[in-house]
Amino acid sequence: MTPPDAATAGDSPAESEPRDFVKYTFLGLRPEWRRLPAAVREDGKRRLVALLESPPEGLLVRTYALTGLKARAEILVWAIGERLEPIQELHARLFGTPLGGYLETAYSYLGMARRSEYLGEHAHGGEGSSGRRRPFDAPYLFVYPFVKKREWYGLPFEERRRIMGEHFRIGHRYPGVQIHTGYSFGIDDMEFILAFETDSPAAFLDLVNDLRPTEASRYTALETPIFTCVRASARRAVDLAEGLP
Repeated sequence: MTPPDAATAGDSPAESEPRDFVKYTFLGLRPEWRRLPAAVREDGKRRLVALLESPPEGLLVRTYALTGLKARAEILVWAIGERLEPIQELHARLFGTPLGGYLETAYSYLGMARRSEYLGEHAHGGEGSSGRRRPFDAPYLFVYPFVKKREWYGLPFEERRRIMGEHFRIGHRYPGVQIHTGYSFGIDDMEFILAFETDSPAAFLDLVNDLRPTEASRYTALETPIFTCVRASARRAVDLAEGLP
């Protein structure tokens, strides 16, 4: 696991290698849908599931269930792609389905992958060493926006790298927690959108607890709301939102 990092001095941030966009859309199902006839609901679910299982070309899509775990959000659609247009197309088609008319976007976050300049000798081909993002398909995903205090960016780069080194060392104690950092400077409201995959919610809780006393944590301005998501097929996520256990 590696921590969130920010742009730094040195070369231009533009890189020749591809960078992925990451889009996290948290959806709530309006209660009116649950009152429709079963046949209508079944047809609507079938069409929405078919779309999520066969997204526009160039997109990776994963779905998660949040039913009972977060107010106003019951389904997460996580989309990854090199271009914004297929992400827009996916959402337009999703909301254009019969079931889509009963979905409300409770939360929405957009970011872009990029290399981490803070890694240095810590770069071992992991998440921070590339502009690509690929799911590990672990059973649990934890997502939250992240903003640092402006004082952080006033520190010299080498000082920031030193401070982040403590984060790296703590993260290495939890190899079962994998991070996906999305950089949102200028393209969304936050600075980062962070997502952590793991087989063990307890391991993630312990990791976050261990990071609280670090020097870097003093520069955190925002790291909420936090979303606990359970990996689920599109059909399973919709069934749970509809009230089918």
